[in-house]
Amino acid sequence: MDLLLNGKTAFITGASGGIGRALARAFADEGCNLVLHANSNLAWLEDFIGKQDWRDRALAVQADVSDPEGVQRAMDEGLKRFGRVDVCVANAGRWPPEDYLLSEMPVERFRQTIAVNLLGAAWTARAFMGQLRARDDGHGASLTFIGSTAGRFGEAMHSDYSTSKAGMYGLVRSLKNEVAKLDPFARVNMVEPGWTVTEMAREALDQPGKITGIAKTAALRQLARADDIARAVVMLSSPGASRHITGEVITVAGGMEGRTLWQPDEIDEEAIRKRVRES
Repeated sequence: MDLLLNGKTAFITGASGGIGRALARAFADEGCNLVLHANSNLAWLEDFIGKQDWRDRALAVQADVSDPEGVQRAMDEGLKRFGRVDVCVANAGRWPPEDYLLSEMPVERFRQTIAVNLLGAAWTARAFMGQLRARDDGHGASLTFIGSTAGRFGEAMHSDYSTSKAGMYGLVRSLKNEVAKLDPFARVNMVEPGWTVTEMAREALDQPGKITGIAKTAALRQLARADDIARAVVMLSSPGASRHITGEVITVAGGMEGRTLWQPDEIDEEAIRKRVRES
């Protein structure tokens, strides 16, 4: 199937992280131009781009996504280089690993998580929507948020994170109607990962019993890889595969239900951990 992404331009925030890199590679494989965002890891991202065979159609940009003016400048750099942005993925985020009851959580941590994850996604969408014009090819633009199953089921001791991701439901269901006023074929969706093997999650996943605790709630008894998330985003971003899909949330979590499906003796944690090390 032709996904109709060849020659399109994709703007991806948080591109220096595990899911961000997988997104960059996946869209590059479809022939897209890339505007890849980082904040503190810009030099690393530029080095990463320089090693790819698609480096001539990629641009690294820097911004703190909690700053709307910074995000707008990054979007403007992409527009200056490529003329238009067809696909936007609001992926940048933070997950502070320390456990806190809400009653004991530092106020600044809660504020910063909301500022980066939820407001950062909103400012990214705002900058993207600001450059939309009616597309004469009938393909339409695409905006995808990277949410989390924490926004659906909650996450005890990480209420800042679960709140920031739950708020994305409101963005998806509001903006699907707004973007169609700017581009009649434009679409807005969300991909909602469960536990995914990335640098951000590895410390938590290394805790004894953590993988079993996760796998027992999922039908597939597995953890997602970054590529699993990226493929779902590419599919939703494709006017060839998802032309009439908007306002939807796709959960990529191996059938997680938020309840125990498997007993510990039915989980081969060492086999899963081996796959984690290899991913």
